[in-house]
This record gives sequence, C-alpha cells and structure tokens, in this order.
Amino acid sequence: MDPWRNFEGALWRKKIDLADFIRHNYQPFTSEPAFLSPPSARTKRLWTKCQQLMDEERTAGGVLAIDTERVAEVTAWAPGYIDRELEVIVGLQTDEPLKRVVNPWGGWRMVEAACKARNIDPDPAMKKIFTTYRRTQNEAIFRIYTPEMRQARHLGIITGLPDAYGRGRLIGDYRRVPLYGLDFLITEKKNDLYALDNVDDTSIHLREDIADQIEGLERLGEMAKAYGSDLSRPATDAREAIQWLYFAYLGAVKEQNGAAMSLGHTSP
Repeated sequence: MDPWRNFEGALWRKKIDLADFIRHNYQPFTSEPAFLSPPSARTKRLWTKCQQLMDEERTAGGVLAIDTERVAEVTAWAPGYIDRELEVIVGLQTDEPLKRVVNPWGGWRMVEAACKARNIDPDPAMKKIFTTYRRTQNEAIFRIYTPEMRQARHLGIITGLPDAYGRGRLIGDYRRVPLYGLDFLITEKKNDLYALDNVDDTSIHLREDIADQIEGLERLGEMAKAYGSDLSRPATDAREAIQWLYFAYLGAVKEQNGAAMSLGHTSP
C-alpha cells in the first residue's frame, strides 16, 4: 500500500520538504467540531489508572521511583506501559509509569542534588564515568567562559545561561518521521554527510554532528521496534501517524534535558 496515495504534490516526495507537503495538502476546517467523539470507555479506564498512579506519586512526596542505574538514553529501557490492554498509542520514558530518569549529561552535581533530595544514592559506577571519563555539558560550557562571562554570571547580570542544564524550548520537527519514515530520513542524512568533503574544522565538526544524527535515527528505530512498530517506512493510517509522531517525540525527551521539550505543531 502506497502511504502517500491520497496526498498531492511532487517536490516533497523527492526530498524532505514539509513546507511543500503542507502547501499542497493543507485543507482549512472552519466548521464546528461536532464530528469529534467523546472519550471511549477504554480511554476512561486508562485515564483512571493514570490518576491513581499520580495520586500514589503525590502520596510518596512527589516522586514515585527513580532509576539510578541507567543513563537517560533512547534505548536504555525495555518497553513500558500503563496498561497494555487499554493503550492504543504506546510508549513511556522508562519501563514503568512515572519512573524518573537520571540524566547526567548536563552535569553530575545536579544528579547528586536531585537524588539527595529523595535520600537516594546515585550509582557509583555512573558517578565514576561522569566525573572521570565523560565531560558533561556543565563542564564543557564552564571551560569556554571568559573571566568576564563568569563575573557577569556570578553577579546575576546575565541569567538563564546553559551551564546548569540543556537549553530549553527545544521543538523538533517530529512530523518528518510519520511522513517519510526513518529509511528515507537516514538516506537523506547520508547524502548530507557525503556532500561534506572539505577538510576543515567546520566541515569535520558538521560531519560528526550528522553522523550522530544518523545514529540517533537508527536508535529511534530500535526503540520503536521493541514496541512492535516499524518506523523504517512512512505511516499508512491515522493511528500509525500519531504513533510514529509520538515515538519521535518520545525519543527526544528520553535523552535530552531541556527546560521545555515541546511537541510543537503536529499537523499542517
């Protein structure tokens, strides 16, 4: 079945171009939303379970569980469910509902402070890695601060600097995954990589970044496959489109540590 059979336009089929896809397929809707269905009994049962879990979390003091043995990463956890029999769209940040992650990429002191607030000790092996072998974002940014920057930071002249955590307001274009599938996206990324044949600092750094992006897309496919979904191809129906889109977003929030990881616009 051709997943693009009902769409118009030609340019977006040949290369990644969401704007061209939207121009050819945008259909404004100005009527009343009477066609929308109310929540199903299945959805209500699932939401009741969510409310019960959130009640348990509040009773526990705001945190139900913390995984201190795994570093936040796209494929770090086995598939997690709230109630597999009730879920239509699946995917959790960890392998259990409301289990918090440890994200040391931004800085180890923040991890220790967060765990200490809950009387939990982070994994010693993880501490060894992120204080000895792996440079965190906090360390990397402080290395490049000038004395004037440090002083301005200390005096509060400049705030909101990215040394304590990953920069927020991160909005990825997650629509690309359901529209194109990972195979198409990876092929285009490889074309970008092969086109950079200059031997200079900028090209070398960019090649490394693109290689990381390709690896990230491959790991996203592994995560989705564990849930029984094949993201290598475009979505073929509405449920797959929503699931593919959500998996793309889920992969981002599993690993990134932005102050705000917004889903952004999800439709033309």
